[in-house]
Amino acid sequence: MSDSFNTIRFPSPQGLKPGWFIGFGAFLIILGILAALDTVATTLTSMVILGVLMIIGGVAQVMQSFAHRGLPVPNQWLSGLIGGLYIFGGLLLIEEPATGSIFLTAILAGCLIFAGLARTFWAGGHRNNRSWLALAISGLVTLIIGIMLYMTLPWSGLWLIGMFIAVELLMAGVATVLFGLSLRNDDV
Repeated sequence: MSDSFNTIRFPSPQGLKPGWFIGFGAFLIILGILAALDTVATTLTSMVILGVLMIIGGVAQVMQSFAHRGLPVPNQWLSGLIGGLYIFGGLLLIEEPATGSIFLTAILAGCLIFAGLARTFWAGGHRNNRSWLALAISGLVTLIIGIMLYMTLPWSGLWLIGMFIAVELLMAGVATVLFGLSLRNDDV
């Protein structure tokens, strides 16, 4: 297995343009800063974009469901109904992006609470392992974060998704700039 890994050839960075990476990374950093300055607007905008994407997906689902003449009619209608629900959900997100973001944050909080409990109980059942305490602490931290998100709803639902987007843009931007700078240094 390790022999096959050693034979993998990665493309040479000779054709890559460092300036493009540095410029694109700087652009992502600027977007991340703007998103961080108004996380509520970023959250609401992302909900509207998600709603538009759901509508597009729903229309495609409806079109696809009736494009196949050989399927039994109940299957066509069920597939069309699913597409209709996507369209309806997308319209609701566009109409009420704040409610949609609060709902998604509540789902995230529930998932974190469940994952934290499950990880903590799993660790408690494996106390003979040397790392059980680290796993238990990890589960407790996840549980506490989930509870805190839930307890701060609806306010956390208005800024959390925007903050995630801002952090992702900043991290991607910094990583892309550093990659471009390393390409520039490799050329020297």
